[in-house]
Amino acid sequence: MPIRRKLIAALSLATSALLAGTAYADTAAAKKWIDNEFQPSVLSKEAQMKEMEWFAKAAAPFKGMEINVLSETIPTHEYESKTLTKAFEEITGIKVNHQLLGEGEVVQAVQTQMQTKRNLYDAYINDSDLIGTHSRLQLAVNLTDWMAGEGKDVTNPDLDVDDFIGKSFTTGPDGKLYQLPDQQFANLYWYRKDWFDRPDLKERFKAKYGYELGVPVNWSAYEDIAEFFTNDVKEIDGVRVYGHMDYGKRAPDLGWRMTDAWLSMAGEGDKGLPNGRPVDEWGIRMEKDSCNPVGASVSRGGGTNGPAAVYAIRKWDEWLRQYAPPGAADYDFYQSLPALSQGNVAQQIFWYTAFTASMVAPKSEGNNTVDDSGKPLWRMAPSPHGPYWEEGQKLGYQDAGSWTLFKSTPVDRRKAAWLYAQFVVSKTVDTKKSHVGLTFIRNSTINGTSFTERAPKLGGLVEFYRSPDRVLWTPTGINVPDYPKLAQLWWQNIGEVNSGKSTPQQAMDQLANEMDDLMARMQAADEKAKVYGGCGPRLNPKKDPSEWIGKTGGSPKAKLANEKPQGETIVYEDLIKRWQK
Repeated sequence: MPIRRKLIAALSLATSALLAGTAYADTAAAKKWIDNEFQPSVLSKEAQMKEMEWFAKAAAPFKGMEINVLSETIPTHEYESKTLTKAFEEITGIKVNHQLLGEGEVVQAVQTQMQTKRNLYDAYINDSDLIGTHSRLQLAVNLTDWMAGEGKDVTNPDLDVDDFIGKSFTTGPDGKLYQLPDQQFANLYWYRKDWFDRPDLKERFKAKYGYELGVPVNWSAYEDIAEFFTNDVKEIDGVRVYGHMDYGKRAPDLGWRMTDAWLSMAGEGDKGLPNGRPVDEWGIRMEKDSCNPVGASVSRGGGTNGPAAVYAIRKWDEWLRQYAPPGAADYDFYQSLPALSQGNVAQQIFWYTAFTASMVAPKSEGNNTVDDSGKPLWRMAPSPHGPYWEEGQKLGYQDAGSWTLFKSTPVDRRKAAWLYAQFVVSKTVDTKKSHVGLTFIRNSTINGTSFTERAPKLGGLVEFYRSPDRVLWTPTGINVPDYPKLAQLWWQNIGEVNSGKSTPQQAMDQLANEMDDLMARMQAADEKAKVYGGCGPRLNPKKDPSEWIGKTGGSPKAKLANEKPQGETIVYEDLIKRWQK
């Protein structure tokens, strides 16, 4: 017995030493990353260290595990994939394969995992546009209950969910959180302030249009400015210039281009935030105090093929043909936005702030939109609105790529993935990550001193995210019952306009009918087996469109006699003063 006791004691001491060594290694790794990478931070180094020690301890049961996560390809996720996975592995012992694919491929993978209930990935950074889908299908993990229950032991006590600016976008109609924002960016207006400020151009513009060249408030002014730079100015400093940039390649990107609130910018839809009710920016009608969509076509009370939506598609097509650089109609999302750095475009009405990082690259790297000191020659401003838009409507789109867990993922792998998800959005990491990708998710980061210092070099990004106006830019909402299935209908029909095979009215009529047909199938599945939890579509009977259009006090709105009112602009400095109030 004494020998056995001695052996047990020796093993106990060895185990304790091994655990102590592991803890020391974790601490050393955390200190290295905090000192060398995770600066600046809104936390002190002591608070950062405390948070990282929690991660190391919570991850202990999963050391040696290898997990797989998926996101789309943008600079923020590239930083996570290349840098933060290494930090996480060194601190926690969990290896993460963070794969990057195009947005359409991510949606396809999410859809496949939902349909097959096979674990393709252990977690996804999946747009909050799917909140209506996740809250209905109940295949995604309800994070509110997860954090309080099964996932409590791996939920960071300092996560501070209320600090996330996109929390309302990832909350279902049941009040539960289904996704956790990882990165966020808005589609705003972008323009060359240095050109707009030139006295000679200002004088020529006012002489022709009767008002000041400035930040356009409405689409009439945007169109006038596009015409002016493309056909009147034509050349600046020896470079052929254009008054507009967009893309039109017949691919899934074109669908996001439109479902990303283009119709609501024109004025389609009803008042209400974060999305119009009863008619949202997709044109889908869902009555207030209901979870059942009732139709997309005007004949069922929707707005997808109403005058405001048709106007929106017509303007997209006209501007792309008339005012954009040659070849833009064949660009996809990823080709069009970085093209601005060539320095030959005066403005862009639908520009994503996710590309701010590339637009502030130094001149030595081929960026022609910054000066020799690195300050931007451009600025961002609110999206101009179309003639159907009214105060109280959303004004644009805000992408909120958000961590999503699925019930089909084994619990141990789900817990390890949840730790990684929280790590890359933690206060320890978030400020540095935000400086890399400029895709803010936390109020504390936006309002931190490091971004006050950097703001002059970011063209209005910090001022926008600190302003109360930012709530007018929102993702797809809860009216959309099944995002992956409905979204794929958009690019195929809109693509027919760009190719010249359909008029905008024909394309939107076809789209609205296809959406209704698909929602009818969803309705049948929901009525039979509660596939959508009883919140699937319940389509209105078809009526003559005249019984709906212009009769509800909202959408579907009647066609305006004048779709081009007087152009209106604002002085950029006045805008900034308003934001800073």
